Amino acid sequence: MKTVPFGPVTAPAVIAGMMRIPDKTDAEVRELYDTARDAGIDFFDHADIYGGAMHVCEDRFASALQLSPSERAEITLQTKCGIVPSEQMFDFSYEHIVTQVEGSLKALRTDYIDVLLLHRPDALVEPEEVARAFDELAVAGKVRAFGVSNHTPRQIDLLRTAVTHPLIANQLQLSITHSPIIAQGIAANMSGEEQSIVRDGGGIVEYCRINGITIQAWSPFQAGFFDGVFLGNPEHAELNAVIDRLAAKYDVAPIAIATAWITRHPAQMQVVLGTTTPQRVADTAAGADVELSRAEWYELFRVAGHIIP
Repeated sequence: MKTVPFGPVTAPAVIAGMMRIPDKTDAEVRELYDTARDAGIDFFDHADIYGGAMHVCEDRFASALQLSPSERAEITLQTKCGIVPSEQMFDFSYEHIVTQVEGSLKALRTDYIDVLLLHRPDALVEPEEVARAFDELAVAGKVRAFGVSNHTPRQIDLLRTAVTHPLIANQLQLSITHSPIIAQGIAANMSGEEQSIVRDGGGIVEYCRINGITIQAWSPFQAGFFDGVFLGNPEHAELNAVIDRLAAKYDVAPIAIATAWITRHPAQMQVVLGTTTPQRVADTAAGADVELSRAEWYELFRVAGHIIP
């Protein structure tokens, strides 16, 4: 498995998202976990809200696996906090962050979380409160590293006015078809073109590269914002024809080519895999080791519907 820089260490280019495991049996969770480990994935992504109520998926993961201390030490556990579904709001207050981390530690049956991400931007964020929570959690040994999710450059800069811990990850939606964070820059300054519109301040990929922040691409096979997958979708026939041709060339499954498009980018991103099908885990992992040519990368981008001026 290809690895990428992740703060002061390295991590696998594909990580296993645990959002869809609440209804899985112990045996199914263990099979999913074992398949991931066999494929070189030792990084598991959670969030406090996954599973329809607080800490459901975290609890399901830990309950099913019953990891020994030595096995726990072999893996990276990442979780997120900040969304409050019951109130339809976001909360980056000191109290909420600390309370949610305590809940995650209990649900995951662990003494520490390797990586904590702030899930979605809180418009009412007070950077000093975030800093206080991060400092306390780090000193207590409860969280080892910190990051964000769905944050813009300026939102990260605002946090950094008070937060002294490195923010080592930013989880962002990205796929071949849903790639405004890449596509806008390619069509920069093209008047009248939708693709050229600067969103969210622009330049988040470049910002993360400059500041050593690893981009974690979520929904890597979604056509748009939860619009269904593009793989095998007749609405994306031209794209799938190219994916199938490249899959045959590299002797991998089509999903591996969709993965390789993301991991080919020199930002050295991670692909957040959401499937609970073991074979898809193995097929996706194989994509991280496929090195698409520059021409192949741009061909996929072009047939996905993006402008190449």
